[in-house]
Amino acid sequence: MSIIRVTKEFNFEMAHALANYDGACKNIHGHSYKLFVTVIGEPSGKTADPKLGMLIDFGDLKQIVVKSIVNVFDHAFVLYNQSGFVYEKNQHEMFSNTIYVDYQPTCENLVADFAYRIKDILPSQCSLFSLRLYETETSYAEWFASDNA
Repeated sequence: MSIIRVTKEFNFEMAHALANYDGACKNIHGHSYKLFVTVIGEPSGKTADPKLGMLIDFGDLKQIVVKSIVNVFDHAFVLYNQSGFVYEKNQHEMFSNTIYVDYQPTCENLVADFAYRIKDILPSQCSLFSLRLYETETSYAEWFASDNA
């Protein structure tokens, strides 16, 4: 059988601010992210397998990515934990879904984080090939397993 790549798209909204950045993105702002997850492997050739001809059920891939990434980051405010950002007591509700990460939350760092969140929990018959994360309609960062071996 052939080696096949399967891709699924995910969408979520997220806000962030870039600490010490010298442009407009130093301020709190948000994006409508598009994440493309591509896995690679050989589709099942077992005639008794209910997944015959599939590398991975799209529903199974969706479940993994939604649980590990979308449900975590959707409508969250993401900050570098070294940013020094502190919010006032009356702002707590507005910032109640704040995620502090160990990196500057750029598109580049986010896509790498997302790869590491899912690469080891994929089913054994496939592996993570690449991720593409669109931060805007025309700007994206990519992660490839072959570059990170």
